[in-house]
Amino acid sequence: MSVQSLIYAILAMGVVMLVLRVIPILFKKKIKNKFFNSFLAYIPYAVLTSMIFPEVFSSTSGVVSASIGVVAAVILSYFGQSLLVVSLSSALVVFVVEQIMRLYL
Repeated sequence: MSVQSLIYAILAMGVVMLVLRVIPILFKKKIKNKFFNSFLAYIPYAVLTSMIFPEVFSSTSGVVSASIGVVAAVILSYFGQSLLVVSLSSALVVFVVEQIMRLYL
């Protein structure tokens, strides 16, 4: 990831978070629309995921280890583990898989 794309990613995340923090200030009344409420609740996660997910496959030495790490992260997330546990465990899984691949391939 180049420095320029990293700066763009940080700016995009900042703009999205700023917009989502400013919208409630502009609307003093409670928002009763279910669709708009769910949109405001889930958009930060969707934007963050769409920015991070493609980088997962280019940040490791191979697609195989990255895929196994993603599968491990999805499984741990499904069972309700915390973000810290999921991220550290998936990084450990990728490390172990790469070490095994380096030994046997």
